Amino acid sequence: MSTGALGQTARIGLFAAAALLIAVLPRFVSDFRASELAYVAIFTIAILGLNVLTGYTGQISLGHGAFMTIGGYTTAVLVVDHGVRDLWTIPLAGLVAGAAGFLFGVPALRLSGLYLALATFGVAVALPAVVRKAEGLTGGSRGLQLFGLDSYTGKGFEPVEVLGRSLSFNDWLYYLSWTIAGVLFVLAWLVLRGETGRAFRALRDSEVAAASSGVNPAAYKTLAFSLSALYAGVAGSLYALASTFVTPGTFPVTLSLTLLIGAVVAGLGSLWGVLAGAVFVQFLPVWIDRLSGVEAAPDWVQRVSKEPGIPSVIYGAALIFLLLLLPGGVGGLVQRLGGLTRGR
Repeated sequence: MSTGALGQTARIGLFAAAALLIAVLPRFVSDFRASELAYVAIFTIAILGLNVLTGYTGQISLGHGAFMTIGGYTTAVLVVDHGVRDLWTIPLAGLVAGAAGFLFGVPALRLSGLYLALATFGVAVALPAVVRKAEGLTGGSRGLQLFGLDSYTGKGFEPVEVLGRSLSFNDWLYYLSWTIAGVLFVLAWLVLRGETGRAFRALRDSEVAAASSGVNPAAYKTLAFSLSALYAGVAGSLYALASTFVTPGTFPVTLSLTLLIGAVVAGLGSLWGVLAGAVFVQFLPVWIDRLSGVEAAPDWVQRVSKEPGIPSVIYGAALIFLLLLLPGGVGGLVQRLGGLTRGR
């Protein structure tokens, strides 16, 4: 068997093992922990989409939180104001966000590098103000409440019947989020390993060389923006369902930076580290906040961790340390380990 086939088999085996672990994990964790792990799945989807755009085509985006906002509000408006079943709103949220990504991607073709990054960041900064102004549609600063509505599965607190089994709401959300994350991961893998993925990587490495090889830069850049925004919209929809409400504060400006951090930790241009990036952005702030309450921690650690701004300092230091240790992210580490295995 060739080394390429061995690597492919190893990746499929890794994916199958991860899927099996995810399937049985709720039996061994609390209901609250299941809800936290559902957020990991949501961030996995969003980071997957951002990695398609930034990691594979080289287009830097600091505004993907805006597309999550569009997806989240699409779901909330359809569920609250129109009584649409929440599950049906998830693909609709992805399509609306994907269309928004296309509309932004066309004029963004004139921009690249830091100019594109600033333009996308401008969208993320401006959108919360637009949401507050459109009070008739979005509820303004009060937002939209999904909890307790008939069109909201389990109304946010009741058990949910799935294939003859009764699941708590958090377990249902866990399985829903991870099922969608798994499907979208496979979709991204299939797209990126084919002709489209090769075109994306060619544009990232050299747009001039890609164009001379027959790649249409405008078409593929716009496609990458649309696909990436679609993923972010699906993630935003699930985020709204997990939060049970949406307000401008549900999707802060810093969310875009959080997604970029997750993509860098995962490894730009690699799909196999996205789970690690999602775990990092979901759990590191939680662990830092809990540090001050750990009785086993020394007194000076507990005192320092309570100082204003210290959690952000610890977060930044942990990020810098991780990037120094793994400059290519977790995906780069996986590739190096795979190279060592093939060498042997």
